[in-house]
Amino acid sequence: MAVVAFIGLGNMGGPMAVNLLKSGHQVCVHDLMPAAVDLLVAEGAQSAASATACVEGADFVISMLPASRHVEGLYLGEEGLLQSIAPETVIIDSSTIDADSARKVAAAAAEFGIAMLDAPVSGGVTAAAAGTLAFMCGGDAETFSMARSVLEDMGKNIFHAGDHGAGQVAKACNNMLLAIHMIGSSEALRLGADNGLDPAVLSEIMLASSGRNWSLEVYNPYPGVMDTAPASNNYQPGFMVDLMVKDLGLAMDCAVGSGSSTPLGSMARSLYAAHAANGNGDRDFSSILEVLGQ
Repeated sequence: MAVVAFIGLGNMGGPMAVNLLKSGHQVCVHDLMPAAVDLLVAEGAQSAASATACVEGADFVISMLPASRHVEGLYLGEEGLLQSIAPETVIIDSSTIDADSARKVAAAAAEFGIAMLDAPVSGGVTAAAAGTLAFMCGGDAETFSMARSVLEDMGKNIFHAGDHGAGQVAKACNNMLLAIHMIGSSEALRLGADNGLDPAVLSEIMLASSGRNWSLEVYNPYPGVMDTAPASNNYQPGFMVDLMVKDLGLAMDCAVGSGSSTPLGSMARSLYAAHAANGNGDRDFSSILEVLGQ
């Protein structure tokens, strides 16, 4: 079993750290929110007053932070964490950030002789708690091989997408598609309901037909159709609209950088940004159905 330092214990990071504890790893945690730390300590984790103290003696450092600036702020600079991490340690950053920032931090880590992966996740809070996340990893094959056993204690689908930054690009592509088919599923269900169809029956029809997709299968956006979906609990909890806006922004940045045409992705970003601006930022992203009518 490994010694793991886990930094960032939010809705995703907390359950991920719990699964490492359940797998027998020695886990030290750090977060700016004391309550989040207390929850992990109750599960058997050790705590540290600072990120620097947390990484001492760690085999792996895992970070799960909100945005690029937080990741760069944690690792880089004269007081950055890279100054305190031993060369034999492997860094796994599971934050969803832009690919250029991931490459920048990985290059700085390499100067210290530290191996690093960008390893954003897919699956949401439910998968984080169940240990069934998908990890999309960017970095060299040797580092991916070293990290795989730890990643498998938090997820069930572990992918090596390519070199540094590739994990972030894969995440941006995935979440752009997720937004598009969630909006499309919502449109279809609203159209059916407006024309007198039972959304549950229509969902069954589309799931057995060419319209089948993940949103319909496991995350139905129409209230009352799927008891386990956020839509049936006033769109709580889940993957927040604000986070979808962030991820779609990252996808659009990728598209600008490569000169790629993403008209549906651009439209999805506009719809979700407007939804967030109307006070829905903390609701689940499947609440986009409400934009189409009540």
